[in-house]
Amino acid sequence: MSLDAALPAAQPASAILPRRGGTAGALSDVLWRNPRSLLMLMLAPPLLWLGIVYLGSLFALLLQSFFSIDEFSGMIDRQFTLKTYGELLLPSNLDIILRTVTMAALVTLASAVIAFPIAYYAARYARGTWKALFYLGIMLPLWSSYLVKVYAWKLILAKEGILNWLFTKLHLTWLLDAWLALPTVGGNSLSVSATGTFIVFVYVWLPFMILPVQAALERVPVSLTEASSDLGASPGQTFRNVIFPLALPGIVAGSIFTFSLTLGDYIIPQIIGTSRLFIGQAVYAHQGTAGNIPLAAAFTVVPVVIMGFYLWGAKRLGAFDAL
Repeated sequence: MSLDAALPAAQPASAILPRRGGTAGALSDVLWRNPRSLLMLMLAPPLLWLGIVYLGSLFALLLQSFFSIDEFSGMIDRQFTLKTYGELLLPSNLDIILRTVTMAALVTLASAVIAFPIAYYAARYARGTWKALFYLGIMLPLWSSYLVKVYAWKLILAKEGILNWLFTKLHLTWLLDAWLALPTVGGNSLSVSATGTFIVFVYVWLPFMILPVQAALERVPVSLTEASSDLGASPGQTFRNVIFPLALPGIVAGSIFTFSLTLGDYIIPQIIGTSRLFIGQAVYAHQGTAGNIPLAAAFTVVPVVIMGFYLWGAKRLGAFDAL
């Protein structure tokens, strides 16, 4: 008996992969033969969501900002005008914009200063269990509710809170009272002051700065710092000329999060801080209470424009490589 006769006869392709009947079968065959069509079909729902819901709402928002409120009837006048944008230049509205941008810049700067040594230790010295504990410690605050953290800080910063108690025990109440007496940053207590708003902003957004900086520092080869030391550079010179320039994209990447999140947040200033409005609060007030949707839309366009220029500058500094 020959070997060919012993082997079973080869089955035709149709017996191995039988064709499915009906419309579903025809569609399945077409998609199997055209993988690009399958990819486009899978990407269509998120792209439609992004294009229609997200970008469409932004376009509608931009469109609303070119309308104005009729001063006599209080109704929206749907004629294109730059009158609403002119209202942003009023002293009261300009003060809101400058206050928000200043707070966002200060929070970003403070977050970078605090995050850098933490990220440097994690990138250079933490290994094994310690690195796992580092990630756990950074990510753990993000697992708790945003509102819970804000209200917890309100209790901490209150006049009867633990921070005030600590200043009393250290006999530093006079220092806290002197700081709260300052006109711009002070108030009756830390929970109703710009200083309290600043502290909570830094706490809430700090993890978003630490992680990109740590990722950027891990990419810095140890051989570069060793070579700098071998060539006679002091630790300060090594930091300024080697470590900091290579870590700068990570700092800028983290600043994208801290700056933009501070710029658009309205919950923290609503719960902790003074009665001075931020951009997010102004948008909420004009859209909900005052019913001035064009001015609310114009206020919303301000962070979009600011972040557009910010992202353009961050891209030129290579920040997206550290994300």
